[in-house]
Amino acid sequence: MSFTDKYTKVFKYLLPTPFTIAIVLTIVTFFIAFFVTQPSSETAGNYSIQLLKYWEEGIWNSGLMVFAMQMMLMLVLGHILALTKPVNHIISLAVKKCNNTANSAALVTFLTVLVGLFNWGLGLIFGAIFARKVAEHATKQNIKINYPIIGAAGYSALLVWHGGLSGSSLAKVAEPGHLKAMINGLIPENQLAILPEQISYWETVGSSMNIFVMILLVLLLPISMYWLGKRSEEKTINITDNDNSEIITQKKEGAEILDYSRWFILIFGIILLFYVGYKVAIDYQFDLLKFFNPNNINLLLFSLAILFHKNIYQFLKALDKAIGGASGILIQFPLYFGIMGIMSNSGLVNEIANFFVSISTETSYPIYTFFSAGLVNVFVPSGGGQWAVQGPIIVQSAMDLGISLPKSIMALAYGDQLTNMLQPFWALPLLGITGLKAKEILPYTLYMMLIGMAIYISGLLLF
Repeated sequence: MSFTDKYTKVFKYLLPTPFTIAIVLTIVTFFIAFFVTQPSSETAGNYSIQLLKYWEEGIWNSGLMVFAMQMMLMLVLGHILALTKPVNHIISLAVKKCNNTANSAALVTFLTVLVGLFNWGLGLIFGAIFARKVAEHATKQNIKINYPIIGAAGYSALLVWHGGLSGSSLAKVAEPGHLKAMINGLIPENQLAILPEQISYWETVGSSMNIFVMILLVLLLPISMYWLGKRSEEKTINITDNDNSEIITQKKEGAEILDYSRWFILIFGIILLFYVGYKVAIDYQFDLLKFFNPNNINLLLFSLAILFHKNIYQFLKALDKAIGGASGILIQFPLYFGIMGIMSNSGLVNEIANFFVSISTETSYPIYTFFSAGLVNVFVPSGGGQWAVQGPIIVQSAMDLGISLPKSIMALAYGDQLTNMLQPFWALPLLGITGLKAKEILPYTLYMMLIGMAIYISGLLLF
């Protein structure tokens, strides 16, 4: 049995489905809070009920429910946009340059990373479709390739996304009032008063550290995959074209004409895009990094998806394909919000934050945050869910240590995205589109993970 087979077997043995993990983490958090934070004046029964009330408050927290909806839309709209003809045309043009494994792996990685920095949902599906198209091209041209390497390259967006424009934690802290609302009650009033109203994209995505890191990723990941492709074993593959687009020939009557009208959806898309342009120019004075927040990102994605689809019918077909990928967010996020409710209201966040403060220095804290975020992501494979659970700890610890909040949040973002190469939860859409198996791409995603780790640690230490 190969290392990859053993690794996959161990991973499957140790980790159940992400929803089961969320339930287990809820139970574990409940008991840790019970034994660590129970006041001497409270009976076990009363405090158990109190913890359950904290959990319920977290689940139905209206601000966090809005956050879950924002993240769902970000994934779904990105997926819908990836299924449009313009995106497919870009992929088709790029595929013509893919005449061997090395070139294909480098080009797929390069374009997928760039798209992933814009939007994680779009990057995930773009990479998957691109990898599939490369395989179809190789089949038609009788070109030998290493398809699993190409598939791994198509997953590279998940190694960079949280440092980009759609990073969950970065988008939320850019919203006015989010930080204070999240940390309210966890730190003294004097600290809460000096907490910034928001942390803009200029301080996170646009920081010198993140620009340095992202340039290295955009350059070194494709080069590394090219090097790997040059040394890989290639073989002839047989992947057929899975384009199942239907041709509508039946005459449409009445209001149904609107569903299939190109002009109707085109006019609506132009109006939406015009409004986006108006907001960028008038409301944000062409400052794009201030423009990007969850609502504006989703508005832009919606505008482009509407504009690029042929008609409403095709848009809704793409929606049907995309919606399944958001099911995990829909059902798992409330459980993570419940965990946050227990941790915040019981004082468990304070206990954990105090531990990190006691073992950290200004230099070591971002590194500890980076590795802890990577570990948490294995069990909480969602940037948004992880921010809900780990965010308050990071903010409070950074405030207590007097360390840069933007850098601390970026350390979480880097760690969260790093272990996506280890945890195949978000690879499921890619595996479905490419027809590959997790054990086939894992050796190469682990290779990318090691390169990413070196780059992220370098950035955190140098800046």
